[in-house]
Amino acid sequence: MKFTHLADCHIGGWKEEKLKELGIESFRYAITKSIEENVGFVLVAGDLFNTSLPDINIIKETSEILANLKEKDIDCYIIPGSHDFSPSGKTMLDVLEKAGLVKNVFKFENNKLTFTTDKTNTKITGILGLRSGLEKEKFKALPKDHLENEQGFKIFMFHTILEEYKPKDMEKVEGESIRNFPKNFNYYAGGHVHYLLEKEFGKGKVVYPGPLFPNNFKELEELKHGKFCIVDDALNVRRENVKLKETLSHYINANEKTPEQVEQEILEKIKDYKDKIILLRVEGILKSGKPSDINFKRIYESLEDSYCILRNTNKLTSKEFSEIKIESGDIEQVEQRIIEESIKDFKEFGNSELINLLIHSLDLEKGEGEKNIDFEKRVIESGRKALEE
Repeated sequence: MKFTHLADCHIGGWKEEKLKELGIESFRYAITKSIEENVGFVLVAGDLFNTSLPDINIIKETSEILANLKEKDIDCYIIPGSHDFSPSGKTMLDVLEKAGLVKNVFKFENNKLTFTTDKTNTKITGILGLRSGLEKEKFKALPKDHLENEQGFKIFMFHTILEEYKPKDMEKVEGESIRNFPKNFNYYAGGHVHYLLEKEFGKGKVVYPGPLFPNNFKELEELKHGKFCIVDDALNVRRENVKLKETLSHYINANEKTPEQVEQEILEKIKDYKDKIILLRVEGILKSGKPSDINFKRIYESLEDSYCILRNTNKLTSKEFSEIKIESGDIEQVEQRIIEESIKDFKEFGNSELINLLIHSLDLEKGEGEKNIDFEKRVIESGRKALEE
């Protein structure tokens, strides 16, 4: 028996149309490969979509791909992630489940997390991911005895940062300790953290497969392409590369150069670009002029045969202007860093956990047909309850 482990697909997440298309094609590739490998089932450990209510065309294409699994009698098991979960309860994951294309394993009965049993007799359950890491509250209140005592091959899905295995750029972000996970599972299918991990835990393994397709400029620079895992019942993890287009990175040092010199250096440096993703990072302080004086339109026209060109000029400035530092990375990571840095100066607001609860309580969506005054009352009541907890 084999199964596929995907996470952080973020379908529809890119603004650039060609990269948005590559995101959905990466999902198509992973599902096609899973069918070719004759896997027993597919796991998606959160963030199938980049939002709880994606564009209708994204939904149609995703449904078509998932229908290929259904035709082969291969089930797809999911948990909502911090991006495709909605506090209002409105999410396209529910629509996909209603259509019989996926099965959400984050389910409770009598206040206990239940198992969903696959036709391979694998027993699957899991905890959803929430914005600002608020799924930690779910772990604290989770009855574990019945989960740990259940017999058979068991999989636990999660979408959270593990405190013990945080990457360096997330050191200040509060995670969940793996000690709070239910024990005696064979496989812990992780998501949310966009890096690769495979660690022993008890009799099983904890695995992050990495994003199915890089989700921002920095990830494209570092990862180049996406990945997913195919796992057998002996817990042999095989990482599959999703390399649909080649990614080439170029760094330009603009210190003491004019905009014209920077432009010329870019054109001289980039020779191999046909049908490739070109990443252009330009940093430094210009000798004269300002960043907008660099004729990027001319550069793009010269490289029009590339698949896509992305540029990052966050650290490019001129002598006439002070440098403005812009945080990079996932918006939740940026939010958490701001909270952690600010809480020291505003101790009267309590700890970061309280602030996260308030953010979550205010992150409500207006219901269809709901009056403004009723929506406002609901938001106020949600905030009040967070302060009382």
